[in-house]
Amino acid sequence: MAYKCFSCGKNIKEEHIKKKVRCIYCGSKIIFKERSVGTKVLAR
Repeated sequence: MAYKCFSCGKNIKEEHIKKKVRCIYCGSKIIFKERSVGTKVLAR
């Protein structure tokens, strides 16, 4: 699972998040998971 820093936009691996919730590149505390692109199915 990959996380992304809200400030610098770099990807952060899950093992870095388990130690402390900060970006390892810029030190920001705002980190989020990217959602996969889903497809919508129309019911008939």
